[in-house]
Amino acid sequence: MSVQMVRAKIKADKVAEMEKAAKEWFAAVETAQPEGVRYASCKLPDGVTYVILLSADVDDDESHPLGAVPGFNEFQENLKNWIAEPPAVEQLTPVGSYRLF
Repeated sequence: MSVQMVRAKIKADKVAEMEKAAKEWFAAVETAQPEGVRYASCKLPDGVTYVILLSADVDDDESHPLGAVPGFNEFQENLKNWIAEPPAVEQLTPVGSYRLF
């Protein structure tokens, strides 16, 4: 299982556009229901920083199941215009979890 935390800062003038697209993206994920994926995006109090938690049952040589969800490439491409600075991606090692991972 792969667990990642992504922290991304969005340009203030792009927050509304990004959130609209994120809601559409999460609706597409909900429709596709990829197996073995747990995924959440949360906005921090500053209003421009987001933390994404992503858990997926994948091996290193497998492609990520979200890549097969319609709209994935478009959302990823648009992120390039929305982010204020490169996102920080960290691999996490769960120690304990209740229904999150």
